[in-house]
Amino acid sequence: MRSFVLMSSHKKVRVRFAPSPTGGLHLGGVRTALFNYLFAKHHQGDFILRVEDTDQTRFVPGAEEYIMECLAWCGLNPDESPQHGGNYGPYRQSERKPSYRHFAEDLVAKGHAFYAFDTPEELNAQREQHPNFRYAHDNRMDLRNSLSLGEEETARLLKSGAPHTIRIKMPEDEVVSFEDMIRGRVSFETKLVDDKVLLKADGMPTYHLAVVVDDKAMDISHVFRGEEWLPSAPVHILLWEYLGWKEEMPEWAHLPLILKPDGNGKLSKRDGDRLGFPVYAMNWNDPKTGDLTTGFRERGFLPEAFVNMLAVLGWNDGTDQELFTLEELIAKFSVDRISKAGAKFDFEKAKWFNQEWIKRAPESELLPQVAAVLESHGIQVEQQDENFVGIVLDLVKERLTYIEDFWEQSSFFFQKPTTYDVDAVKPKWNADKTSFFTKVSDVFAQQQTWDAATLEPLFKNLIAESGMKMGELMMPFRIMLVGGKFGPDVFKIAELLGQAEVLERIKLAVPQFEA
Repeated sequence: MRSFVLMSSHKKVRVRFAPSPTGGLHLGGVRTALFNYLFAKHHQGDFILRVEDTDQTRFVPGAEEYIMECLAWCGLNPDESPQHGGNYGPYRQSERKPSYRHFAEDLVAKGHAFYAFDTPEELNAQREQHPNFRYAHDNRMDLRNSLSLGEEETARLLKSGAPHTIRIKMPEDEVVSFEDMIRGRVSFETKLVDDKVLLKADGMPTYHLAVVVDDKAMDISHVFRGEEWLPSAPVHILLWEYLGWKEEMPEWAHLPLILKPDGNGKLSKRDGDRLGFPVYAMNWNDPKTGDLTTGFRERGFLPEAFVNMLAVLGWNDGTDQELFTLEELIAKFSVDRISKAGAKFDFEKAKWFNQEWIKRAPESELLPQVAAVLESHGIQVEQQDENFVGIVLDLVKERLTYIEDFWEQSSFFFQKPTTYDVDAVKPKWNADKTSFFTKVSDVFAQQQTWDAATLEPLFKNLIAESGMKMGELMMPFRIMLVGGKFGPDVFKIAELLGQAEVLERIKLAVPQFEA
C-alpha cells in the first residue's frame, strides 16, 4: 500500500487555474479559478493561469482570449499567464512539448510505462468485442505493446517510425492513499485503474502527464480542481513518485460539483438552455458552429454579484453573512469551510445576489452600462446628461434585477409614453376628473418652484378641495406621466420630468381616458 503524506515545505503558495481553450467558460470552471485565487491571495501567494492546449483536435481559436477576458471581468487577474509572463513559462502546454517526451521516455526506461503500438482500428475492434474494454494489467500482454512484443520487435518498430503512444504501467494490486484537503483520507485500488495514455502518437502529452510535469516545473504548492478529476488522482500521484518528485508533490483539494437545480447530477449547458438561465460567465460565440450561448455578463449580472454567488456555492464562512466583496472573500476564505457535498445551483438566488449588488453599487460604476442600455434603445447619453441619468438610476435601482431592466423601469424619463394602461381608469372616468386635471395643469403652470416637496402638498390639497378620493386621482396622474401603474414616487418623477413636460403629458393623456 502506497500512502502519501503531503509535505507542506513550499516557501510560497502557488496555485494554478489550467483551463483548456475549447469553448465557453462554465461557471464551475470560474468557481475553480475563484477558489484558487482566494486561497492564493489569503496566503499572499501567486495565482497562475496555464493554458492546457495539448488536445489540438479540440482547440478553438479565440477561446484563450475569451478565458482571459472572463477572468478580468471577474477581477481574478493572474500573477503569471501567457499574456503576463513570469519565471516559470511558457504558460501554454503546446509550447512545452519537447519536455514531455523526455519524461515519458524516462518512465519507460524505469519500467513504469511502456510503448503501445495498437492502432485506433485495433482498439476499436477490442471495444466492439469487449463492451467494457479497458487497457489494463489483465489484458496488456494480449495487446501490441513493448511489454508483449519484446525488446527486439519494439526496437524495430521504433526505428521504423511506427506510430505509438506511451502508457503508464499501473501496478496490479496496490492501494494508493492520500490526504485530500476537503475530503480527508482517499484511497484507490490500482487494479481498478487502466493504463492511461501519457504521450499521444502526435508527441503531445495527455492531461495526465502534462499536469504533473507542469505542476513540478511551475513549483505548484496546492491543486484545487473539480471532483470529476478524483478518479485520475492515483495516476497523477504515482507519476509524482515514478518521476522522483514525491517529496515535492502539491497538496490536493477536489472541489464539490455544482449540481442541477433539482440536485440530480452535474449542472450542464443543456440545463441552462432547458431552464432559461446562463451557465457561461460571458457570451460564447462558437466559431465552429456559429452558435451563440448567453453569459452572465451579457444577461446583466455585475461581476461582484457573479463572484459572490459562485463563492457561496459550496463554501461559507460559518456565519449568516451572504454578501461578500472580493476583499472580504480573500480575508475569510478557508479550505475547511468548503463542503464535501455538491451544491445545487439556484438561479433565483443568483438573481437575488445581482439585485443586492445593484443596490450597493455607486451610480458612477453603473453609469457606463446604463448608458449602453439607453443607447440600445436609441437614446444617446451625452456627458451633460450623465447627472440626470444618475439621478434616475438612484430612483429605480432598487427595482432592477438586471442592468437591462433599467429601460423597463425608467424609459418614461427619456421619452413620452406611447401607450397608457387605462383599463383601471376609464370605467370610473368622468367630467369631474377631466376638470380636476385641467385645474391641476393651471395651478402647475403658475408654479415658480418645481420640486417634489412643493408639488406633492399642492396636488393633495387640490384633491381635498375637489372632494374626490386620493386613489381615484393619484393613479391616473401616475399613468399620465409613466404610461403604467409602476415607477418610483410620482412627485419625484414630475420633478425630474420638468414643468413643461408634465403639463404636456397631462394634456396628451386626458383624451385617452375620456375616449
